[in-house]
Amino acid sequence: MRNSLALLLCLCLCLWPLAAPAQDAPLSAIDWLSTPTALPVTRAVPVPPVAPLNESPVAETATIPVVNVTPLDQVRVDAVGLLPSSVTGLPRSLWQASRAADLRDLLAARHVDNLPAMQSLLYTLLLAEADAPTDAGPQAIFLQARIDALMGLGAVEPAQALLERAGATTPPLFQRWFDATLLTGDEDHACRTLRARPHLSPSYAARIFCTARGGDWTAAALTLDTARALGFITDLEDEMLARFLDPELYEGEPPPLPPVRPSPLLFRIYEAVGEPLPTNTLPRAFAMADLRDTVGWKAELTAAERLARTGALSVNRLLGIYSKRLPAASGGIWDRVAALQRFDTAMRSGDPGAVTQALPGAWRAMRAARLEIPFADLYGADLMRLPLTDEAATLAYDVALLGPAYEEAAKTKGPDIPARSFASSIARGSPDTPGRDTTQTAIARGFGTTPPPDDITALLQEARLGEAILTAIALYELGQTGDTGALAEALAAFRAVGLEDTARRAALQTLILGNRAR
Repeated sequence: MRNSLALLLCLCLCLWPLAAPAQDAPLSAIDWLSTPTALPVTRAVPVPPVAPLNESPVAETATIPVVNVTPLDQVRVDAVGLLPSSVTGLPRSLWQASRAADLRDLLAARHVDNLPAMQSLLYTLLLAEADAPTDAGPQAIFLQARIDALMGLGAVEPAQALLERAGATTPPLFQRWFDATLLTGDEDHACRTLRARPHLSPSYAARIFCTARGGDWTAAALTLDTARALGFITDLEDEMLARFLDPELYEGEPPPLPPVRPSPLLFRIYEAVGEPLPTNTLPRAFAMADLRDTVGWKAELTAAERLARTGALSVNRLLGIYSKRLPAASGGIWDRVAALQRFDTAMRSGDPGAVTQALPGAWRAMRAARLEIPFADLYGADLMRLPLTDEAATLAYDVALLGPAYEEAAKTKGPDIPARSFASSIARGSPDTPGRDTTQTAIARGFGTTPPPDDITALLQEARLGEAILTAIALYELGQTGDTGALAEALAAFRAVGLEDTARRAALQTLILGNRAR
């Protein structure tokens, strides 16, 4: 046994020089794991732990604390916005203490189509940069709800910009981005993304459409055959995509009747095959498609008015569309265009007499279209600079009170219009004693001693500011149906959270325009 061990030891010593060169190879594929450090080696000196001030050095319990962990990318998606806190005046903690599902439900229940002050406030909330709700998840349901609310108002371009800033990296977000680009005419951008990342595809119909838009018609036709065989597309999608890919095959045949509520994709495919669908009976977001140069002026005017009613179209863009050319006929929308053009010409002339003549007709036209606020935004401040008298002065003052410079108008012209004394006091933020009018009494209470309702107070105490504001909007909606108590509480709630401008503009709109709910 001892001889065998000696023999083995001699053999190892003989082979050692042969094995040594193999040690030139690194022990690890990661260089920094095997490369000696060039820094001097120092001896670590232990530092005694120091207990924080006012804290016992010995733990009183072995209970493991609850730690909420949220991936950074999820927070970024639900927190994304277009307006920083410096613009909105709202804190970044606006949504943080609320549950995403509760916010989603509150947004889905809002109906502010005919309430301009609430529209403006809602846009601020929807586009604000703010920290995400604490329970924000990978599906970003709060961002989805914000996008849906914007699309419901017809604000397709802000919705698209919000999604592009957030990154449409999940199928639900990509679906919304794809729909928005189809309505604004930017679908090639979304299609490029879809071809590069097909797992985001909202449907086989979208994949076929985008493949064809990329120029690969053969692959698109093959994908259509496959989707048809597997039952992955509807019969209507099948027929319309077939017409889109090979229009000559269906030349002379009428297209199938469109659905009552087509998707944006079907809407664009009908347009692509030469059968555009009218948008006036479709959801408001579809009106955005009629602002392109490919449609007639009347359709563009109709779409612009629909979008301007909800604040989805800027007032300057609306005026530009109204001013494109002279009216092509009379009656209906053409009379409205003519009235506004006459008034705009009078305003640019600076002639008080011409303005006095043109103002009543323009105001009636704008009221008929429910475009009083865009009209006031455009002309309210300028009307106050003209020496108008009698009925023209009162009408011009009403317009100015509905515009952004309402407080300045109340200070400079209010004393000359005694018939509007209560409205003037609201514009200044210190309401007079109302008469027997119940609406004026409710508004005065909202600016007086009426406290916010208990549920909104509780939300504010829990730092759920955004939720409190959405609840106040719901109260104002109720107040516009004749519930004067809800109206007073809504105004009090807006003032309690620092939204004084919203409270005044909402009250002035109620006084001058009346209840406009739905």
